[in-house]
Amino acid sequence: MARIAPLPASRLHATYDPARIPWANSSAVPAPRKGASRSDPFQPRAMQALDLALQIRATGYNVYLSGEADLGRSYMLLNYLRPRARHKPTPPDLVYVQNFADPDRPVLLSLPAGQGKKFKDSLKDVIDTIGRELARRFETPAYARQRDRLMERFQKVRTGLIHKMNDVASHRGFNLDVDENGGLTLSPLVKGKRLSEEEFGRLDNAMRLDLKRRGDSLAGKMAGFLRQMNKAEESFRDDERELELQAMQQVLDAELTPVRDRMLKISPTPAMRAYFDGLREDILRSTEAFLPRDAGAGQGDHGQPPADDCFYRYEVNLFVDNGELAGAPIVVEDNPTTVNLLGCVERESEMGALVTDFTLIRAGSLHKANGGFLVLHMEDILQHPGAWEGLLRALRANQARIEDGGEVPETAMRTKGILPEALPLDLKVVLIGDEDLYESLLMADERFPKLFRIKAHMTDVAERTAPNVRAYLGHIARIAAEAELPPFGRDALAWLVDLGSHLCEDQRRLSLRFPLLRELMIEAAALAQLRGLDSVNAATLEDAYAARTYRANLDEEAFMEEYDREIIKVQTSGSAVGQVNGLSVTWHGNYEFGLPHRISCTVGVGQDGIIDLEREADLGGPIHTKAMMILKSYLTDLFARTKPLMLSASLYFEQSYAGIEGDSASGAELAALLSALAEVPMRLDLAFTGAVSHSGQIMAVGGATRKVEGFFKVCGRHGLTGSQGVIIPHDNVDHLMLSPEVLEAVEAGRFAIYPVRRMEEALMLLSGLPAGRRRANGRFTPGSLYDLVDRRLERLGCYAQTAFRRSRGN
Repeated sequence: MARIAPLPASRLHATYDPARIPWANSSAVPAPRKGASRSDPFQPRAMQALDLALQIRATGYNVYLSGEADLGRSYMLLNYLRPRARHKPTPPDLVYVQNFADPDRPVLLSLPAGQGKKFKDSLKDVIDTIGRELARRFETPAYARQRDRLMERFQKVRTGLIHKMNDVASHRGFNLDVDENGGLTLSPLVKGKRLSEEEFGRLDNAMRLDLKRRGDSLAGKMAGFLRQMNKAEESFRDDERELELQAMQQVLDAELTPVRDRMLKISPTPAMRAYFDGLREDILRSTEAFLPRDAGAGQGDHGQPPADDCFYRYEVNLFVDNGELAGAPIVVEDNPTTVNLLGCVERESEMGALVTDFTLIRAGSLHKANGGFLVLHMEDILQHPGAWEGLLRALRANQARIEDGGEVPETAMRTKGILPEALPLDLKVVLIGDEDLYESLLMADERFPKLFRIKAHMTDVAERTAPNVRAYLGHIARIAAEAELPPFGRDALAWLVDLGSHLCEDQRRLSLRFPLLRELMIEAAALAQLRGLDSVNAATLEDAYAARTYRANLDEEAFMEEYDREIIKVQTSGSAVGQVNGLSVTWHGNYEFGLPHRISCTVGVGQDGIIDLEREADLGGPIHTKAMMILKSYLTDLFARTKPLMLSASLYFEQSYAGIEGDSASGAELAALLSALAEVPMRLDLAFTGAVSHSGQIMAVGGATRKVEGFFKVCGRHGLTGSQGVIIPHDNVDHLMLSPEVLEAVEAGRFAIYPVRRMEEALMLLSGLPAGRRRANGRFTPGSLYDLVDRRLERLGCYAQTAFRRSRGN
């Protein structure tokens, strides 16, 4: 087998040449042309989905924007929507007004944008003007003459009736008194003299009875006159009200009709016409509410009309005001509670009771976004089940209905409420969430795929091609400009391109996690200012990245200290039978780092096969268990074609007390098992990561960069010998974006990275022996590692068959 050569340093990190950047710094990078589409060149799949969604007016074609949280999903979406929203028509203003036919069902009116507030102010002004103008008309000589004539006519009739009553009373021997309020008092006359109550009491009984009988008879006679007087007064009041209505009609013709005509010209809808008709009729019915306090006495009140409960009916509830908009609205609701999203009907305490009316209807984000776009984050709205359920109901019905007391349980006592007219919906709802949540919603709610038919899926990487690098630099320049950072030099721009590959651990790709780049750029800019630099260079970025790592790697340092003190037993030199250094990746918060682990194996006689101690201790996950089963299949295919496997082998990660998951250590586990079987030592100055297949292929694993750097750090603390290194799958070579320290050590020949395609290559590096090949007789190449394993398995089989026979013979 040919010798496996280590990778050169040039293959361990993608480096962008600053000389290839045509601009001196980020300030010189050209910005996108004004008016150009703000489509993201790195997200063609998401852009195509959004383009399609905006073209479809049918219901149900809302959007789910799927992607990881640190991809700048909201930033990308808003950059896409803003220029398109500016070119869409501005939706109308919405107002709620009194329904004079059914007050419990307020009417929703639509007016052109900016006219809602004018309508509200105009109606308020005209109501105030009606009260003042009505009071003024009551003070005019013409109105006073008309009312005086009515009063004179009434007084004439009243006086005539009183004279008749006086004549009748005098003829019957009684005196008649009429007070200011029209009350009648009959007093008896004796010998032409009016008797007082005291004098009446001193009369004899016969006289008193006679006077009482005559008084009762006279009262019956007077009742007819009183009915005539009441009828005359009612006629006067009717004539007076008719006179007031005529004055109100004139005021309404002069003040309300122009407003009505103007609003009907702006919004010529049947609902607007019906509202003004109902308003006029209601004002006429409530004319008394507009009367000045002293109007009955003929003295007008030049102030405001008296306060009355009816005046709230003439207010306008400006429900949605789009007067400040230029184009369609984009509403991002960061706190989508039921009230904030769906609106509500508020209540006020009045005399100990909760009351409401149309002026207390409040809009939600769903109403404010109508005619445009509503953006919601799934992790926010799912915290409020009522809001999520209400949103789905509204989208399914294609109308937003405000439920008065919607949060009250069905079993609770309900107070009388109102039912506002629903708003027909015409908007696009964009939900922002991750892919796992999207899959869960598809399975959990059958309404979701019918209402959000379009998924805009964002990718987290892009190919590292020349056009993409140019666009990447444009994004970096825009971040610097928007954050008002100092210029980033040519070498700094190249460094950030390389950071893009480092973040996704792929030399051929660029990470699209621009928020992470932005954070580092801000920190580097602050560091440059502390140093008095006018621009940010690559060295400053490197220092900022190192400082960022230092702030987060306390747990890694704690592990490294344990390696230093040999509390964690990992050797980086020498060799041992049944031991191989494996590699893992650990996360603490948002910081990822690699750690080496010693994988050990013991082999003995038995029929248990390969025992996974991690699984037996409930520390191994299902993928790790699957990898162990593949090892068993690998052994069976190589060594059990003509004989059974009679062994009991135990594999485990030493000093591992957390769960083990994944198959990236299956190659190292197989090497430890074969070492124990062949009784051949394996090198401990090499660490091995890679998944093994049934056929012996070494397959790619995740976190290759972190794993290499983790073993390098431990080796560096123990002392680099020049023989140390890491064995990785050949398919992972393009995923290496190693730190400058590792690159320097590789250049100096003090550390090596070995790519392998098959298990046999890894075994050759670890053991120094060729793995061997199967010969025609079924045996393996003499002296090879597989030959030693095969012979050991035969011996174990013989031991298993003869062990108890020998024991009985003894």
